[in-house]
Amino acid sequence: RGLAPTMDTVSRDDPAVYDMLSRGDSIGVFQVESRAQINMLPRMKPRRFYDLVIQVAIVRPGPIQGDMVHPYLRRRAGLEVAEYPAPAPPHDPDEMRQVLGRTLGVPLFQEQAMKLAIVAAAFTPEEANRLRRAMATFRNVGTLDTFERLMIDRMVARGYEADFAARCFAQIRGFGTYGFPESHAASFAHLVCVSSWIKCHHPAVFACALLNSQPMGFYAPAQIVRDAREHGVEVRPVDIN
Repeated sequence: RGLAPTMDTVSRDDPAVYDMLSRGDSIGVFQVESRAQINMLPRMKPRRFYDLVIQVAIVRPGPIQGDMVHPYLRRRAGLEVAEYPAPAPPHDPDEMRQVLGRTLGVPLFQEQAMKLAIVAAAFTPEEANRLRRAMATFRNVGTLDTFERLMIDRMVARGYEADFAARCFAQIRGFGTYGFPESHAASFAHLVCVSSWIKCHHPAVFACALLNSQPMGFYAPAQIVRDAREHGVEVRPVDIN
């Protein structure tokens, strides 16, 4: 078609792309084509790039098992107020908001879990690094439990309620099952943006590229072809001559 889009020139703010994704119309789109992601997209209704960063990260065992998904969705929909408990004086009353403000008070990324331990529980750099290593070894979840008492006791000592401290650690424990770093999610979200732009504006090109790359992804060629038809692409029968 005479176009030469690149990763850097495709817009990350195209309303038509976000409309498509908000309908769950993402068959073939890297990272958001699974059934779980397709079901989540209409609930998230992404409207900007950072929404896609969260979308990529939230459908993971860590956030799901750490009970982070439903609180975030309720707060995003305005059904629940984001709360940021504060420590006792003389500690900064806004420290929790500074760590979790972008995700409405819910830790969705590994960096936030570490920052939570450093800020709210006064972990030393060495302790925080050990926590990072424990979160990274999701095949050996038990190593995270060695930090439970340490974190809860430290948070309580700084003035947080014990129940809130326990919930914070339960969320961190979820990352031991598999959670995303924010930087990783942002890189994937960029690929989601570009893939979605091609699917939205050039569905024939998108379908052809997927077929040329088989086997890959979640969908068989017949499903990709059917989806292309639904996006207005003319699909001709095989010409054996």
